[in-house]
Amino acid sequence: MLTFEACQQRTVTVGIIGLGYVGLPLVRSFVAAGFRTIGFDVDPVKIERLARGEGYIQHLASDWIAESVASGKFVPTADMRRLAEPDAILICVPTPLTDSRDPDLSYVVQTAEQIAKALRPGQLVILESTTYPGTTRDVVLPILAAGGLVVGRDYFLAYSPEREDPGNPNFTAGNIPKVVGGIDEPSRDLAAALYEPVVKQVVPVSSCEVAEACKILENTYRAVNIALVNELKVLYDRMGIDVWEVIAAAATKPFGYQPFYPGPGLGGHCIPIDPFYLSWLARRAGLSTRFIELAGEINTSMPRYVVDRLAEALNDRRLPVRGSKVLILGMAYKRDIDDPRESPGFELMELLLARGAEVSYHDPHIPVLPRMRRYPNLAMKSVSLSADLVATQDCVLIATDHTSLDYAWIVAHARLVVDTRNATRHVTAGREKIVKA
Repeated sequence: MLTFEACQQRTVTVGIIGLGYVGLPLVRSFVAAGFRTIGFDVDPVKIERLARGEGYIQHLASDWIAESVASGKFVPTADMRRLAEPDAILICVPTPLTDSRDPDLSYVVQTAEQIAKALRPGQLVILESTTYPGTTRDVVLPILAAGGLVVGRDYFLAYSPEREDPGNPNFTAGNIPKVVGGIDEPSRDLAAALYEPVVKQVVPVSSCEVAEACKILENTYRAVNIALVNELKVLYDRMGIDVWEVIAAAATKPFGYQPFYPGPGLGGHCIPIDPFYLSWLARRAGLSTRFIELAGEINTSMPRYVVDRLAEALNDRRLPVRGSKVLILGMAYKRDIDDPRESPGFELMELLLARGAEVSYHDPHIPVLPRMRRYPNLAMKSVSLSADLVATQDCVLIATDHTSLDYAWIVAHARLVVDTRNATRHVTAGREKIVKA
């Protein structure tokens, strides 16, 4: 049974459901803290690779996996019948949007149903997946309670939002403060006790709803500010002003300003999605979130703006988009990672293909495009960069600014470069070939 003493003594067995960009780093943190951890995932390929001691997330070092599996500290499995074994179960499954931008909680519901079949007295269940306020209480709790066990007495339920930032070398699961809210005080306190040996700081809050709303606020804040600079990018471009230089100048102010940067659109699992959870919740309550909706409209319009700028640049060179060769650099949603979730590169590719362009891509971190729910037909492999390849392209579109790419070399060999990330800011030769977008 899970107790405060067991957490302190690290004799607890922790189960983590979902071994992706959130779940696997969390496994590493618990293993490093001395906990036995069982990792659950429905993908047999992931389980087989982990069982062999192999990782599959590029920015996450995998040297710990083989040792942890061999010692029994980490047990990867696809057998959900084993959910009765762990004392604490952490849910790290996807929470995407539907085509109508409503929350898709199917993965959370299915996972809760699997837990409910195995739930035993003394277990703690924590939802970590990003979602709207009320999910833990209104969606997860009824499923778990259907078996007759009483929350707060027989088992415990809490919410703690993941704050993973893939590819950020300065912040990992272990040194990011952990917000924790419980269905009740016993659940919150037990969840806090579980995380205390693992993370740098635990931040208890009064309820699951506060913890859920906290994560939505964090990412809505970023989405709104990114929308602001994206809108200013369009305006300043029309005025002949470099928005990147403006941001750099404003960032010299030591107070009252935090720099955010424009781009070809939002990517990643959180920022493009979380604000729409809040908008959906507001509509259910008969309210509107005009600020958030406007930010969403601006950010989702950026891929089309980029393609329009590319079309104008080709037109200035007496070339139509149809039939032109366009090489996209970067399909990950941000630099130096292999995560393509919600990457604007897919939208850029689809828009260019729809206009008749001959599109290819290069990404050193994504050799093959994965099948995406919204873009099921974009099956393509990364091409190898060479001087001949770059020179034969009518346009090179920088969608993700991976640091391994030599942008001066790219500009030197390219006919036209459309830069959405300011990756060419230090390039001096051939600037007449560069168009900011």
